[in-house]
Amino acid sequence: MIFNRKNHTKTQKNILKYNLKLFFLDGILFMPTLALISITTVIPFFLEQLGATTFQIALAASLALICTFMAQPLFGSIASRVRLLHWTFGKILMLQRGIFFAFVLSIPLFAANPGVLVWMFLLFWSIFNIFVGSYSVFYTPLLLKLLPREKRGAIRGIGMALGNLLGVGMAALIPIILNRIAFPYNFMLIFSIGCVFLILDAVVFLMMKEQEDTERRVPMSIIQYLKGIPSSVRDDAAFRALILTCMFLVVANSLLSYYTLYAIRVFSAAESHVAALAALAVISNAVGFIVFGFIVDRRGPVITSVIAAVLVISAGTLALTTNSLNLLFVAWALANLGNTCYGVSASLLFGEICPSAKLPLYVGVLTTISLALSSAVILLLAPVLERVGFSVLFVVVLTCGVVSLLVNRLVLRKHLGKRGD
Repeated sequence: MIFNRKNHTKTQKNILKYNLKLFFLDGILFMPTLALISITTVIPFFLEQLGATTFQIALAASLALICTFMAQPLFGSIASRVRLLHWTFGKILMLQRGIFFAFVLSIPLFAANPGVLVWMFLLFWSIFNIFVGSYSVFYTPLLLKLLPREKRGAIRGIGMALGNLLGVGMAALIPIILNRIAFPYNFMLIFSIGCVFLILDAVVFLMMKEQEDTERRVPMSIIQYLKGIPSSVRDDAAFRALILTCMFLVVANSLLSYYTLYAIRVFSAAESHVAALAALAVISNAVGFIVFGFIVDRRGPVITSVIAAVLVISAGTLALTTNSLNLLFVAWALANLGNTCYGVSASLLFGEICPSAKLPLYVGVLTTISLALSSAVILLLAPVLERVGFSVLFVVVLTCGVVSLLVNRLVLRKHLGKRGD
């Protein structure tokens, strides 16, 4: 059920304010972990220190997508059947983060055999990302249900921006921890701080106040969920356009980890450069969440998805046409702004076109398709980058941005116009 202003009593207004504060707190607690447990900076550097191959580093990035993709039907089915989304979601998050935290604390036990530690990390990273499959199918319906349209962007954006500023401080600690604490205890500490933030964030969702839906969601088994994927795409032209618009942005954003590898392999980036990339990503996200949060409240998510595509195009073009570490930093900032802009837009786009009773299915379908394509692109790019070079990476990024922009303006806009009529 999407938030409804009718019968908006004083008690409901108080609940709205309470939930707004929790969504605000979610941003503050979650965003610093993107600097500390970063698949685009810290994790590639950790694996590089262990002597991991390009394939293993690429596998870490692709596992984040593959495992999420594989888990979508399970969590989509669960989300369609539970009475209260926030309580089930909170328990899933606590289990996910507790398991990963236990592994992080055990990292020193495997340090004597770097090869084993690489594969152990990949195993527990896979388990962690299986649970990530729950994020979109629970978070998006919760957001649309608990907050009115005009309050879904700015408050969350400010919270995420403050979380990113806190992440700047965390990112500043990274080189200090790496230089002053012996390996692997330095990485264990960095990941542990991130896990503490994640566990506190899970508590936030357990604390939310949610009423049972008056319009019941369509309950589906895993088999029914899988069978519903083709029909949802076949029968809804606007949803097809949304899938095309979003999935190319997801592919471009999923390649951010290769920017760091590019900096390390081509420009011999050291710890200080990796920390600078992490800090720049956090600052870009902080600015992006505030600016795009206010824009999405006033102009809607379709406009911000266009801005996201333009930023991706700009990042790909700059990285492709220059050969400078400093300009790569600029391209990196643009790419992260594009990723943030898409993150602000993506959940809210569903509110424009999707039936509320089928939100878990629609969200899951888009996530499944996007992650499947992203996983394939990441894995296929690894050997290509080894043999041809990183120019191919930025050609793919540029192409994804252009296709997303064209579909958005020429197809999605037309279908949304028809629905408005």
